[in-house]
Amino acid sequence: MSSPQEPQRRATPGDPGTDPAATPDPVRWRVLIVLLTVIFMSLVGVSIVNVALPSIQRDLGADQSDLQWVLSGYALTFGVVLVAAGRAGDIVGRGGIFLVGVGIFTAASVAAGLAPDAMSLNVARFVQGVGSGLLNPQGIGMIQQYFRGEERGRAFGYFGTAVGFSVAIGPVLGGALIELGGAGLGWRLTFLVNVPIGIAAIVLGLMWFPRPLLSRPAPAKAGGRGHGLRSLDPVGAVLLGLAVLAVLYPFMESRGSALSWALLPVGIALVWIWLWWERRYVRLGFSPMVDLNIFRTRSFTNGAAIMTLYFTGMTSIWVLVALYVQDGKGKTALESGLFGVPAALLAAWAANWAGRRVMRHGRRIVVGGLMLALFGLATSIGVVLLHEWAGQSVWWLVVTLSFVGLAQGSVISPNQTLTLAEVPLSYAGSSGAIMQTGQRIGASVGIAVITAAVFAVLGASSWSVAVVAGFALISFVILLALAVAIKDLRERIARQGREGGTGPAERARPVPDPGDTPY
Repeated sequence: MSSPQEPQRRATPGDPGTDPAATPDPVRWRVLIVLLTVIFMSLVGVSIVNVALPSIQRDLGADQSDLQWVLSGYALTFGVVLVAAGRAGDIVGRGGIFLVGVGIFTAASVAAGLAPDAMSLNVARFVQGVGSGLLNPQGIGMIQQYFRGEERGRAFGYFGTAVGFSVAIGPVLGGALIELGGAGLGWRLTFLVNVPIGIAAIVLGLMWFPRPLLSRPAPAKAGGRGHGLRSLDPVGAVLLGLAVLAVLYPFMESRGSALSWALLPVGIALVWIWLWWERRYVRLGFSPMVDLNIFRTRSFTNGAAIMTLYFTGMTSIWVLVALYVQDGKGKTALESGLFGVPAALLAAWAANWAGRRVMRHGRRIVVGGLMLALFGLATSIGVVLLHEWAGQSVWWLVVTLSFVGLAQGSVISPNQTLTLAEVPLSYAGSSGAIMQTGQRIGASVGIAVITAAVFAVLGASSWSVAVVAGFALISFVILLALAVAIKDLRERIARQGREGGTGPAERARPVPDPGDTPY
């Protein structure tokens, strides 16, 4: 096998040390098919679980804490391993770690489907989170590696389309499987359905991934002398993993004990220690887990802030809708799932539409998407109030929430494309994982804070007033994200003016060759 430095090796799009104008590799679309298959599997597996919780509780005799950890355990381990897994893929080969992650996720799905008790199910869910944390940053890194320019935007658009379809199908498929299998078998099928998809992804990956993608390490940053274990920065990986664990745990622990909240300042202190360690590691001449200089790139910093704020707010919408229509209005779990289907399908369409246009229109698409989100929230508030005062059907939420779906497709994938556009490929996995970690922390904090506010209002008022308060709080967070997006748009326009370039003023600069890192 040729080394990555040998000039005769085939030029792969986005490959370190190759000409950005090199002929695109024909395998890139086959690689994308495998990525989309896996993202579909992992997200269907997550969204299905939401409708299976009542059946799990009855069949396994699970208490509320057990059910909380069926959801939270997965999210916790997923967030803890993300950045370390992304850096490992950057160094030892993204394809191989991706397939290992798929294998772990699939095996854990089998264990979850056959779990004899709640404890076994939660252990399996923890392991599922590890598998998902391993594979997700590799997927982002491989899109960065194999696609450039407008094709990269299209690839992320297809990625967003798969997300939308999986979110739409998950609850409905879960309800159908529970009906088909009955109380004892149905919820198990919601986990076992991942198995054939995971096996197919592993087979296709082994057939279609180029061998360099499976095993070739990316070169370290220029000047770094880390090799082997030191290249992986194990101390930095442990510090950041513990920091994420300490920050996330209090928001995921349903009982919210004083001891769990004491972990929050510990997590913040660990983040400071991790930053100190990463700078020290660079001074020693090694390649750090995360090149902190990426935060000097305003497009990355702004984009990561937009995504964290967006997930802090918008993730709670579907939690509030489910609580409102089921607990407040007496709808079934299947009916609750149907409220989000049009929004999810429109998100899939919008992601594809935006992905094809993001390199021409840039951050304007993200700004427009955030405005759509605010419009969807405002009209949803109107529907809830009209239902309360005039008896208007609550099913009108299906229409207003569709604007939220359009917003999701217009924000997430385009923002990901723009945020990572100037990140060196040798740090594509870890940088993408930093973004995803922000998303996970934002989602966990948002759900905990916003639902707590809703229940506080509910204690003194009705469900309608409580949900309106929740939607208003979400709108405030989205306004903050919009402010950052407008700030980034203005900075891009100003920079374009200084550089005297042509074309859309807010367009991102070309992706730098990681062999000539601009830091």
